[in-house]
Amino acid sequence: MNTHRTAHRIVTRAATAAALATALGLGAVHTATASAPSAAPLAAPFADTDPDGGWHQDGLALNAADNKKVDAFVARARRAERSITPQIRAAARLSHADLIGFDQRLKSPDSLKRKVATSMQESPGQTVDTSLGKINDAVRFTLQWPAGRYSQGVDSAAGLLSSWGNDSTRWSNTWNRTAGYKAVNSAWRAPRSHQLFEVQFHTPESKAAQLETHKLYEEQRLPGTPPERVRELQEQQNAIFAAVPVPPGADRLTAPARHLPAPDPARRLPAPARV
Repeated sequence: MNTHRTAHRIVTRAATAAALATALGLGAVHTATASAPSAAPLAAPFADTDPDGGWHQDGLALNAADNKKVDAFVARARRAERSITPQIRAAARLSHADLIGFDQRLKSPDSLKRKVATSMQESPGQTVDTSLGKINDAVRFTLQWPAGRYSQGVDSAAGLLSSWGNDSTRWSNTWNRTAGYKAVNSAWRAPRSHQLFEVQFHTPESKAAQLETHKLYEEQRLPGTPPERVRELQEQQNAIFAAVPVPPGADRLTAPARHLPAPDPARRLPAPARV
């Protein structure tokens, strides 16, 4: 066995663990809202649940069985969030990021149900399990830096999350687009719970544009929105994002290299000889 490589891995893991512990002991990360407890508060009972256990809202619907599966998905995400949040707070502290919208880190049950019902309506025959498998933002966070520190901050925060065992499953860098949304949206799989979660990397200007266009985007996504209106809404969003400055180097940001687990030396031992 290569003792030098093994020792290096031990030192690296110890260093990242120490960095995480240090960050968690540095106090509260700056957020756009007041400090929140480690676990987000439970939502109120769902007002749009039918007497038979189904769900409906804005012309969308789920039957009782599908609605129950989404509720179970929500419960699992809430449990997993408790172990994901400390790492996000540590990454924000170490990369000097502002943690934006921390109180909204859990997507609401109704929002998830709209997303699932829309997906199933747009793809007839698609199951609720398939629709849920596509959702990576039931737990979501936003880190923000000024434009001058943005690229370095994203690189640092993403590298930390990767080094702590989170697997990068999606990396969408839209800073090089000529029109539309601008930011880096990333998705990760937590090492212990295997929960997917989203981290958006913004500047103050790109986040403001996202908030300004949110209602336009929601209307655009509704299944009943006429095609002419969809185009009009997209043009309005394009005009808003066109005014967002691109930070230096932002268009070249890529996902961190995947940190695969070290092989177990015991697995390479030959099988015992038969007597």
